Amino acid sequence: MPCRPSSTEVPPTPSPVKLSQPTPSLGFEPELTLLRPRDEKVLYNKVVQTVELDEGPSGPTEDEIRKRIQAEVEAATAVREQELKQENEQIAKEIEEEIRELTEEERAAIFATPEFLDFVEESSKRIQRALNDSYDYTQDYRLIGGGVSTDNEGKRVKEVCAFFDEKWAKSRSITDIDWSIKAKLIAASYNKNPTAVNDPDGLVCIWNIHMVDRPEFVFHSQSDVLSTCFSPFHPNLVFGGTYSGQILLWDTRAKHLPVLKSPLSASGHTYPVYSLQMVGTQNAHNLISSSTDGMVCSWLVDMLAQPQETLELVHAGHNKTNEVAITTFDFPDNETTTFWVGTEEGNVYQANRYDRAGSKAGLNQHDIYKGHSGPIMGLHFHPLEGSIDFSDIFLTCSVDWTVKLWKAKTTTKPSTSVNVISPLYSFEEADDYVYDVRWHPHHPAVFGSVDGSGRFDLWNLNTDTEVPIITTNVGTGRAINKLAWERKDGRRAALGCSDGRLYVYDVGDVGVPRDSEWVDLQKTISNIVAGGTSLRITGAADGDSRPLSASLNGR
Repeated sequence: MPCRPSSTEVPPTPSPVKLSQPTPSLGFEPELTLLRPRDEKVLYNKVVQTVELDEGPSGPTEDEIRKRIQAEVEAATAVREQELKQENEQIAKEIEEEIRELTEEERAAIFATPEFLDFVEESSKRIQRALNDSYDYTQDYRLIGGGVSTDNEGKRVKEVCAFFDEKWAKSRSITDIDWSIKAKLIAASYNKNPTAVNDPDGLVCIWNIHMVDRPEFVFHSQSDVLSTCFSPFHPNLVFGGTYSGQILLWDTRAKHLPVLKSPLSASGHTYPVYSLQMVGTQNAHNLISSSTDGMVCSWLVDMLAQPQETLELVHAGHNKTNEVAITTFDFPDNETTTFWVGTEEGNVYQANRYDRAGSKAGLNQHDIYKGHSGPIMGLHFHPLEGSIDFSDIFLTCSVDWTVKLWKAKTTTKPSTSVNVISPLYSFEEADDYVYDVRWHPHHPAVFGSVDGSGRFDLWNLNTDTEVPIITTNVGTGRAINKLAWERKDGRRAALGCSDGRLYVYDVGDVGVPRDSEWVDLQKTISNIVAGGTSLRITGAADGDSRPLSASLNGR
């Protein structure tokens, strides 16, 4: 390669070079024709849209994957179970090393703690209720068809259960009973046990239908409890009237001692309280109590320090004393002011808590319901239920072996002079003192009575007024002091005996009324009024004297 001349040198001029050029040769060439290939026609097949590729050997199937996962889970579970087993064995070993046998003193201290006693009490009640129930808790009764009923079912009285506790009820008598609005609880009051000087003088036992061997609750009193009742507005509250005149209030959520009680002072009762009743509504109600000195007190439920009102019933016509010895009283339904009292002299009087039109507060001395020849033991007004109002009809029973039917005189027109009112009818089938009588809560013509021979009589005025439709000898033949109907449907009756036993009887369909029962009772009472009670027939053989109504029930 020649060197590039510097800027001061002049390049020499090259000599021309002659190139030889070839001579072209002209002539004719054949024509060349190029053929373009035809376009390839591509067809689309709907069946095959993709081209299968050969990917080599396939992977594991779904079943193989599932089995592999299951095997891994089982292996992990086995490992975990083995670990837990080892941990439990280690814990059990540590506990066994730490546990030691308690001494007798330590064991007795634990058994005496309130927490342990409360636990045993509550848990044993639940187990005992479950064992006493007649149905199986594990059975689904919806899968079992209903039983076939017969025509004879429910037409006889049968014993459901009998309550008695050797510790609490032995050598005591039941003085009063009452059903709770919860239907399964019954309150029974007891008097003193003379053989147990260290036990409380008075008791109120709350019995549960599902637990017959022992009471659900036991409430104590320093004096004999002569009357008791549940609060219809607060089912946890139980009231009691005592021989000393105190009014006690227990709460099932508290212990066995009363949460409230009235003082032993002249501001309240100082004589035995044989009758209690709650009157009013949910928002305005009072507890009314009466004692044998003629004192009637009205109490607020949450304040028993002193009565809200006091009313002393006196009668100027009495020979020795003006006091009216009240043995029982009752208010008609939907009535909170006017009430009727039964007395030791055998008469019934009407009284008012307040002054009202035509009458003053206190005892109505002019209208005297005279018919019994002994102290009145029970008085009960007809319940206000059904198409016809019979709330002015009431029953009384007495130690003169009779039950009597009365019609209350209207309170708007009291008499201004002595007016003796006779009973409409007298039922004289008892064999002993008649201690209590109660209308059925739902059947208008049915009532029950109990007497000192242990008889429980069921009457139906629409069927027969001469004899009871059912007579049952209860228990061992001891006297039955009290009768109370179940509030819910009236199918069961509770009977309190003088030997401390409480019986519950099922009356079946006797208490189920027909639609025509109210009209039939109206006709029956009309026949009684028309026949009168002045006509009497005396038996020549035994000198028996009893009322006779020829027109009664078509006779």
